[in-house]
Amino acid sequence: MSKINERLDSLKLEIQKAEFLEGKGLSNEVNIRIFCYDAADEMIVRHFTEQLIVDQSLECHLIERNLYKVFLSICDDKRITDKASQMEEKKGKTFLFKKLQEFSNNKSFVEKLQYEPHEQGDVLLLTGVGEVFPFMRIHSLLEALQPEFSDIPILVMYPGKYDGRFVRLFDRLEPNPYYRAFNIIGTEESSNSHVL
Repeated sequence: MSKINERLDSLKLEIQKAEFLEGKGLSNEVNIRIFCYDAADEMIVRHFTEQLIVDQSLECHLIERNLYKVFLSICDDKRITDKASQMEEKKGKTFLFKKLQEFSNNKSFVEKLQYEPHEQGDVLLLTGVGEVFPFMRIHSLLEALQPEFSDIPILVMYPGKYDGRFVRLFDRLEPNPYYRAFNIIGTEESSNSHVL
């Protein structure tokens, strides 16, 4: 069995434990966990996530939100989806990029991710992190999500690295500081990871 499959199997076990669901052992920190993986394993992770979401035997309830789909929904709400290519053609890529960033901000994402009521055993599962780049950055979104989802765990499927201080998307881009999360399943390379 490959390392990524072993790590995903471990993840499935971890998210069902009371320690994870209740945030035990986090020293009053918010219950945000990151599952880092190599972007080359994206299709394996997607397949695993799809299977996990429909698994009726889990001891938790996954609320999956694909951030790219959320972004597209925000674009639809602003009636820009069908106009984007014309806008880019007339005014250029830079203009379109700035326009998209104006309304696809943290507040818009948080509103789309919110649901009520949050129940014990719920886990907010964030996917599509790589797909939504550069319109949304996970370190910024997690800061905005903390007060709204303090009562349930947040699990981020992250195609990159997190060393406990910095997230680095695709393990290639400029690292961004974020220190409020924990690695849920460590990797061999991440000796600084918080392994549960």
